[in-house]
Amino acid sequence: MQMFHALLAKIAGALDGAGIPYMVIGGQAVLLHGEPRLTRDIDITLGVDADEYPRVLAMGKTIGLIPSARDVEGFVLKTNVLPLLDESASVRVDLIFSFTPYEAQAIARAISVPVLGFVVRFATAEDLIVHKLVAGRPRDLEDVRGIIAHQKQIDREYLKNWLPTFREIVGRDLLAEFESMQGESPK
Repeated sequence: MQMFHALLAKIAGALDGAGIPYMVIGGQAVLLHGEPRLTRDIDITLGVDADEYPRVLAMGKTIGLIPSARDVEGFVLKTNVLPLLDESASVRVDLIFSFTPYEAQAIARAISVPVLGFVVRFATAEDLIVHKLVAGRPRDLEDVRGIIAHQKQIDREYLKNWLPTFREIVGRDLLAEFESMQGESPK
């Protein structure tokens, strides 16, 4: 865990220094908001579009992160993800480019958490729920259940506002999924 904290602090410092807004999502954010679980990577949504990938790649290199894709530009253009690797810790870091109004708002709402003397910006529990429901894999849905079980104050109105906007994109009623999970216990 200390290894992940050190890497998160280093990345946060570099992103802040480069003036790149961000929020930690994925398993690291689940550790903050939900059930403890094993995670082997770091996922971070950036408040910049994929056309900024050369600047983000250069920032990553300054802190020892190297690209893990052979055709970095092609991979970024296809996926909106810059996959990096911290070789010293053998940890994958996925930097996810964003461009939607939802993502901009989620990054602006991110909460500041002190990690080894640095402020690291994490997705709120609500925004993590949105991300996990959109992904929709069994592990993600289990994470949502854990977040619901651990968070006493979830802004359900915020979720009722945003979840329906993803219905056409994912082909599922995310609000209905969320509402069915309330009252369940994590498995």
